[in-house]
Amino acid sequence: MIQFISAINWLSVLVAFVAYSVLGALWFTLFFKKQYAKSLGKENEPLQNSAPIFFIGPAICSLLITITSALLIHALGIQSLAKGIEFALIVGVGYLFSNTVNIAINPNMPKPIPYGIISGMFHLVGMLIVCSIIVAMG
Repeated sequence: MIQFISAINWLSVLVAFVAYSVLGALWFTLFFKKQYAKSLGKENEPLQNSAPIFFIGPAICSLLITITSALLIHALGIQSLAKGIEFALIVGVGYLFSNTVNIAINPNMPKPIPYGIISGMFHLVGMLIVCSIIVAMG
């Protein structure tokens, strides 16, 4: 699969990565800010998220997810939007959503299921956007 790195459309990767990152910023600071804080048990406290790791870490992870998706879409020969959405749902639910919920289920997470659903749905929606952009831009 590594041989496909030169064959993927890097502009589509960049556009999809930016869209995924913007979605993340909106998801956790605007759309679900209160629910997210509550799932962390911090509904009455400001979230401590100003350190660089809270911006750089998710960006790197989103970039890796986007590049991996582009590689798999190319390797699997996915060219239609319908197949791209099908791929996004399989990967989004099968890996991203379920893994996020799994990570959330630990004794240190005050409300693991709400956290898992909020964060997992972000990744599922993000995957749908990423795959749609990559397939649409070829």
